[in-house]
Amino acid sequence: MAKNLEVSFLLDFYGEMLTKKQHDFLVYYYNEDLSLSEIAENEGITRQGVRDAIKRAENQLFDMENRLGLAKRFTEMRKGLDEITQCAEAINDYNLNHSLSREINDNISKIKATAEYLSQL
Repeated sequence: MAKNLEVSFLLDFYGEMLTKKQHDFLVYYYNEDLSLSEIAENEGITRQGVRDAIKRAENQLFDMENRLGLAKRFTEMRKGLDEITQCAEAINDYNLNHSLSREINDNISKIKATAEYLSQL
């Protein structure tokens, strides 16, 4: 069973919406890197039972993402904030090399601080 790293990412967003068993199985498999055999032995079920539970949980995560799109929005917001920060840096470089405006410098600091704050939410 090939591991899809996107599942680990989606688990951060939607993991609490799964049953405890489903959540635990995905954490064991994706985050703790246990094999199907190890999970089966620890849980007292068959490897096939673990595989089926993991598949159902993965499908639920993908379904939730298709319906809600939180992970996609988060990724897009993060990219946008990174781009804002890069633009602020470019403006800062231009300001340092050309006009040296204190007002521009202050606004750049505010933009970067706001982008940093929003990326931490």
